[in-house]
Amino acid sequence: MTVATMKSAFERAEVVSIWPALDRTLIDNGRRPAVDMPRHLFGPAWGVIEQVADATATKPDYAAMGYLGAAASLIGGKRRISPDRGDWTEPCILWVAALGDPSSRKSAPLDHMTRPLWAMQEAAKECFEERKREHAAEVERAKAERLKWQDSVKEAAGTPGGTPPMPEIAVEPDAPREVIKIISDATPEAVADVLAGNPQGVLCYNDELAGWLESFDRYTSGGRPFWLSAFGGRPHAISRKGGGSLHIPFNGVSVLGSIQPDIVTKHLEAANDGLVPRILWAWPDKLPPKPQTVRVDRSSLEAAYSRLDLLAWEEDSEGKRCAKVLPLDDDAAAVFADWNVTNAEADAEGSNLYASFAGKMSGAVLRLALVAELTEWAFNGGGEPATVSMRSLSAAIEWVEDYAKPMAQRVFGDAAVPLADRNAALLARYIRKNEFHTINARELRRHPHKGHLKPLQAKGAMDEALDIMQDAGWILPAFSRDGEGVGQQRKDYNVNPAVFEAAQ
Repeated sequence: MTVATMKSAFERAEVVSIWPALDRTLIDNGRRPAVDMPRHLFGPAWGVIEQVADATATKPDYAAMGYLGAAASLIGGKRRISPDRGDWTEPCILWVAALGDPSSRKSAPLDHMTRPLWAMQEAAKECFEERKREHAAEVERAKAERLKWQDSVKEAAGTPGGTPPMPEIAVEPDAPREVIKIISDATPEAVADVLAGNPQGVLCYNDELAGWLESFDRYTSGGRPFWLSAFGGRPHAISRKGGGSLHIPFNGVSVLGSIQPDIVTKHLEAANDGLVPRILWAWPDKLPPKPQTVRVDRSSLEAAYSRLDLLAWEEDSEGKRCAKVLPLDDDAAAVFADWNVTNAEADAEGSNLYASFAGKMSGAVLRLALVAELTEWAFNGGGEPATVSMRSLSAAIEWVEDYAKPMAQRVFGDAAVPLADRNAALLARYIRKNEFHTINARELRRHPHKGHLKPLQAKGAMDEALDIMQDAGWILPAFSRDGEGVGQQRKDYNVNPAVFEAAQ
């Protein structure tokens, strides 16, 4: 064989790679991709939602969920919606959650959308302080009047006349209640005390929703029953630690918060009483950071929140405060009836958790339609609507079908993946993000990596994840020994170069 022949043979030879075929699906575990947030549900609120999204370098999802939670809490118990003008009514209560990795900038858009509630609460403090001073004076007057009455009772003792009745002015008035619009993680007893002075309801905003989810089991004597009641807006009585009970005519708490996907999974696995399936989820793709180019103008949002807050109660035949019920208009009622049948037929599709979620979407569509209808009024003015229109119902159905359901499948699908596979996916994403071409198992358990790979710190978790990644063609062992061939092997791995190549 000549030199030229040998050269030609080498050029024609097939290049053999040491790397097996790369399984790119490992990084997402078959996770359903994110979907875009439909805008029609938010009507005139969409402008400020887009501003907040742009200012925080996030997709509109987080700001939109912040709006839903805040707006629903301000409407609260003052309005309900009926699909058929019958006994079925839904309160304006929503539980919404923002999912994302720690660097997803979830908190900033939620803070933007809830900041006006804090301002409203702060503005009410001055009136509260003045009312407390007035109450203190009224209490002292009542005490003085009571002493005078007691003296008159003593004078009447032993006489044939009747006992002088205690005058109304001698009864000490109830202490004033502070206006509260927004609270954080709290015990059921503390929330009930807030609701006693804020009968329309309140927003429970947790920057870390995990604490709220964990509170269900923390208060074994009544945590879960309380929160189930708080979603339904039903009357609720709660026993006080110091004795006695507190009756809440409208136990209505909207909930808003953020949480990391890896943390929410353990709560989904334990969801067996219908609490977690009541949550509407947002889990958009993360955007790269960018300089802020716009300043958020919240003036229209603040004005709309104020109008929602000032909605008046109805009065029943006995003069007691009650909710005003807005029925669907005739066209919307017919559409909802048809959609409700279709939704019920789809309940059984997917996992038990998703089926439970889908089954609760009938009530969610109505609640969302009520928020949409009152959003249009709050931003644009005019007379308050007496019914919920086809436009609002259609927007709510679109949002549930095109966003809420796909996002729930994205969230619940992660929970269905075995823990070892989830850990392998977490490690795979971390390797690709940081462009590691070699890794060491021991170093990955140390700073600065351990904070990003917390689930992999459990005993055996790192080794299981590395085995799965090796089977998927992501890494190959490159073990070596330090020194002169003695001591423990270094668990080094080479990363498949194809990891960093664009998928074909």
